[in-house]
Amino acid sequence: MTLGELVKVLGGKLAEGSEQYVIDGVDGCETASPSDVVFAEDASALAEALSSNAGAVIAKPGAVAANPEQKCIIEAEHPRLWFSLAGKLLKPVLAPGGVHPTAVVGAHVKLGDDITIGPTTVVGDYAEIGTGTRIDAGSVLGRGVRVGEFCHIYPRVVIYSGTELGNWVTVHAGAVLGADGFGYVRDPESGSYTQFPQQGTLAIEDDVEIGANSTIDRGALKETRIGRGTKIDNLVHVGHNCEIGENVILVALTGISGSSSVGRGAVLAGQVGIGDHAHVGAGVVLGGQAGVFTGKTVTTEGMRPGTVLWGTPARPLKQVLREQAVLTRLARRKEGETSE
Repeated sequence: MTLGELVKVLGGKLAEGSEQYVIDGVDGCETASPSDVVFAEDASALAEALSSNAGAVIAKPGAVAANPEQKCIIEAEHPRLWFSLAGKLLKPVLAPGGVHPTAVVGAHVKLGDDITIGPTTVVGDYAEIGTGTRIDAGSVLGRGVRVGEFCHIYPRVVIYSGTELGNWVTVHAGAVLGADGFGYVRDPESGSYTQFPQQGTLAIEDDVEIGANSTIDRGALKETRIGRGTKIDNLVHVGHNCEIGENVILVALTGISGSSSVGRGAVLAGQVGIGDHAHVGAGVVLGGQAGVFTGKTVTTEGMRPGTVLWGTPARPLKQVLREQAVLTRLARRKEGETSE
């Protein structure tokens, strides 16, 4: 694409250079070529970008005072975001491969145009696969599964019956969607466990990305839902009946127990643990290894925007640090009394 076309689609301003300059990718400063664009958000990064081989640099408005290499300069309020959107726009699109001869496609399956179904993939009866969707080798889609348009299902993904994916959904290798939730009823006399019915559904809305080897359970009697734009890292587990809002971030090794909810725009860092029937409010930021007890609600009410909550139970990070400082002083005082 030309710089003029990129600016027209993504916004910003071409401050220096030709609108006809052709860009075919994004890259880092160390490896960029003249057909690549790089970004800079501070002075040191800008100096590196201007001295690189890149043909174009994205920077904040007014940041470039001198341009000795005469590079094309694009100004945007958020260079990193502009760079990311450009990368997505310029990413090469794989040609559709059709249905591989070794794939098994069941009866009454609806296939959209320009699809790819890779080697040894299995698609169950009555499934639906939307236009432009790619399903890579060894994946299994159960009976009646619905996958929207322009999705990418990477190798060895398993999608159980009762699961529906929206458009532009990405599911990375090894993920399992729609398995039974971990719900059992104990017989008080014998001590044996009987599974509570796991016959609900799983709905994944548009533009969701699910990391490798993550698992999301179906609802028990109702629905598990993942909201539009949510991004899930590798090795994340979401239990049955959970409701995850729009544009939520779930980082690796996070576990969310059944019947819990996470509000719009929340961020759960690595190894966060959420008990069952708990609620994490909209915009909440939980730091790594934070925990929310069963049935509890965590919100940012009365806090500054962006306040990080940490610890178990999760509470403002500054409070946790004060508590740890007090405990440290008490421990030192105790040690001093013992030595005397």
